[in-house]
Amino acid sequence: MRAEIKKLHQRLGRTSIYVTHDQTEAMTLADRIVVLNKGRIEQIGRPSELYENPANLFVASFIGSPEMNLIEGRIDNGAFVADDGLRLPLPADARMGDRDGVVYGIRPQHISVGGNHSQARVQVVEPTGEAQELTLSAGGVDLVAEVRDQPPFKLDQEVGLEIMVSKVHLFDARSGTRIA
Repeated sequence: MRAEIKKLHQRLGRTSIYVTHDQTEAMTLADRIVVLNKGRIEQIGRPSELYENPANLFVASFIGSPEMNLIEGRIDNGAFVADDGLRLPLPADARMGDRDGVVYGIRPQHISVGGNHSQARVQVVEPTGEAQELTLSAGGVDLVAEVRDQPPFKLDQEVGLEIMVSKVHLFDARSGTRIA
């Protein structure tokens, strides 16, 4: 049905408004999306803009599947330190002084297995066809990674993680707004 609606919209070339709670529908059908939360506009933009540059924690957690990993912690000595002690790298343009109350956001597609940013243990393996969705435990923090073109992983397997640092999002934990 989504494909038929998209074809009709393209053929008619008319502005239309489509209301949905399904973010996949919104991402596939829309030229522009208005993300609402309790009647308040959180962000307006093209699907790719919302995915790549969420304005706040609500949009970050709503857009994308699987949903973005959001980890609470602080900035300490040029790195992010989760409340449970996990240390993760920061993007070069996000270096800031020490700061408490930070949420580190990284999408599952932007975590690679086989790197040296952290060690993790595989908790759950969900084959999805061309990819594997892994639930990992790293330094007391649960993370989801979506990996492709790798042999099947096993439960309790130890793996190294590599964060695509340029894709990290930082949010203020209190206000939820993006800080980097």
